[in-house]
Amino acid sequence: MATTLAENTNDPNKVRSQIEPPWYAAYPEARTVASSITRLELLKWFREGKMPGRDFVLVDLRRTDHEGGTIRGSLNLPAQSLYPTIPALYSLLTAAKVSEVVWYCGSSRGRGTRAANWFADYIVEQNNPTLKSLVLEGGIKGWAAAGEEYTRLMDEYEESAWNT
Repeated sequence: MATTLAENTNDPNKVRSQIEPPWYAAYPEARTVASSITRLELLKWFREGKMPGRDFVLVDLRRTDHEGGTIRGSLNLPAQSLYPTIPALYSLLTAAKVSEVVWYCGSSRGRGTRAANWFADYIVEQNNPTLKSLVLEGGIKGWAAAGEEYTRLMDEYEESAWNT
């Protein structure tokens, strides 16, 4: 007797992922590997008085898993809707003379890296050596786990969200 996917798992998200391709499959693979920035380097920017939104831009790519707070000054641009907006985002950032964009998600191993690489591709296509696309190593989870020095720089920080 044949079994269905639903009979093989009790997790409806697993069933859906076995049937539907992942959201990012609709977009091309990145050709460029974005540089990374450590949380210590980003903390140093804050200590030096650099301001998110003026001196650099932070982009939180989480959609429904944003509980617990976000790094101060971050924009929330869910990764699932980012790709088509890259040209407009690029135009806004270059008009504002932003030199670095820091992308992150929960761990920055999926959405953060993918978005940083896509944006790096676009920067290369525009032949713009003045704008950098960076992925935050360890993502927001690494930032929140690094201690009070980091969590003080989070908006809407909820300690209980990080104790799981």
